[in-house]
Amino acid sequence: MGRPAPKKTPARKPAAPRKAGTTARKPKSSKKNNTGAILKYSFLLLFIAALVVVGYRYRHGFLYYLGFKTNKRIEALTKDERKIADLRIYEIVGRHKGKAFGIDVSHYQGKINWDSIDRAKGDFPLDFVFIRATQGKDGADNEFGRNWRKALKGGFIRGAYHYYRPNENSMEQAENFIKTVRLRKGDLPPVLDIEKIPSQQSMDSLKTGLKRWLGTVERYYGVKPIIYSGKSFHADFLKKEFGNYKLWIAHYTPLEIDREWQFWQFTDRAAIKGIEGLVDVNIFNGSVEELKTLRIK
Repeated sequence: MGRPAPKKTPARKPAAPRKAGTTARKPKSSKKNNTGAILKYSFLLLFIAALVVVGYRYRHGFLYYLGFKTNKRIEALTKDERKIADLRIYEIVGRHKGKAFGIDVSHYQGKINWDSIDRAKGDFPLDFVFIRATQGKDGADNEFGRNWRKALKGGFIRGAYHYYRPNENSMEQAENFIKTVRLRKGDLPPVLDIEKIPSQQSMDSLKTGLKRWLGTVERYYGVKPIIYSGKSFHADFLKKEFGNYKLWIAHYTPLEIDREWQFWQFTDRAAIKGIEGLVDVNIFNGSVEELKTLRIK
């Protein structure tokens, strides 16, 4: 019997030659991947932009929460910003009739014309003033001496505060304040301004330093100091271990003073005749007569 003839395999058509200047067609999945990447980065950019906008809008709150208070002063507001700031101030003043109001100043206000400040005829009565005296272990406010004398002459109940630098020696900072500030009968207790997170030590070390400063200053002047800080900074880092100190809290969103606050800095955008630029305004959680009982005997 003869062998069957082998099956013929059909010949393949030769590939069509690629035209000059053309590239191979990409698979459809590649197009989908590119579209997904574009959408992903678009959403990422939108998210970053939203964070920038929100961060700028609430920058003051974020700075206080993190413990950083910018030294840059806002010299002027737009017409709309001035109107909004004034409306809030009037609302708060109206809600706290009968309480004592005051300001706090430093060299950022320049040379204050104390004679032009009418304590009784402004938008609200001004009964007290806190004046920055020192910062860190060797810093002194350039206007402290003048402000200290003029405030007393102007009839203000006055107090001095120290801006605490968390990475510097606490005892040297206490000595700097003591050698600069001479408190007398009728002055308010000394104030420790702490609002910054340390970068070169732990929070436990910071708290130890704060206790040393407070203890040293209390022994020297014979009166317990007041602590100034932002609301969130105090709640997160100070409240547990420093709860027995009177508080001066900076917080710019509520309309009512908290019962735990001795003093409340409710705005940094007030306009006061005799002072260039913007001014911080504070409420004492009590009447003027009650404020007088807080003074050094």
